[in-house]
Amino acid sequence: MLPVLFEIGGFKVTSFGVMIALSFLAAGWLLARELKRQGQDPEAAWDLAGWAAICGILGAKFYYLILHFGETAMDPWGALLSRSGLVWYGGLIGGALGVLFRLHQLKLPTWKVADAVAPALALGYAVGRVGCFLVGDDYGGPTNAPWAVAFPQGAPPSTAANLRAFGVDVPASVPDSTVLSVHPTQLYETGMTLIILALLVKLRPRLAATPGQLFFVWLALAGVERFIVEIFRAKDDRLLGMFSVAQLISVLLIATAAAFYLALRRAPAPKAGGRVARA
Repeated sequence: MLPVLFEIGGFKVTSFGVMIALSFLAAGWLLARELKRQGQDPEAAWDLAGWAAICGILGAKFYYLILHFGETAMDPWGALLSRSGLVWYGGLIGGALGVLFRLHQLKLPTWKVADAVAPALALGYAVGRVGCFLVGDDYGGPTNAPWAVAFPQGAPPSTAANLRAFGVDVPASVPDSTVLSVHPTQLYETGMTLIILALLVKLRPRLAATPGQLFFVWLALAGVERFIVEIFRAKDDRLLGMFSVAQLISVLLIATAAAFYLALRRAPAPKAGGRVARA
């Protein structure tokens, strides 16, 4: 646990904030390499990363405010100005809209850039989840596994009371103040996402002939990864007692990715010597 790295004049520099910054830097670095490999201007990577950062954070915050509308309504300014409350799927939607807008302005080929973005997103997400681990956020339910982690200073701490508030079935004999060891689901996500990154790199040559396919492979795998990790997460937004809102979105993303992947695969290849329309 390392929630706060240092403090300057009352301003706390958190490990989460630093890791989020590093996640965008890592993603921008890999995106620049991917664009260069495609024969495009690698400097565009930092332009797109900037738009992704700003629009992604706004989207992540907006999604959180909607998801926790009751808390937002009670203290709208407090919820809006809080440094916490960033949700990945909101960030993905907001960042995607910002990048698409910027791609249109720069007149860059959308699907080709999307294929370059896919591994960058995987790397950035893997780095960012380490930040969640360092501040004790987004952890899982109680477990006796050898790799279980307790978060006494988590956000919130992994106490029996907080886990019960998340809807986790904790025996009544366990006092509310007891700090329990839980699944480090943040590290599960980092590990699974690095595996996805390796798969994308391996599949990239095979899918290069049809721009866009690699991106939708990433989107489907990211949806599968999130659906799996939600099984272990301590969440208070379960539907029908089992599934979380994030799992529902994951299923929709997997279906969308599969539909677009198949559509791109079935699309006729451009004729030799003919003009290729910009996607």
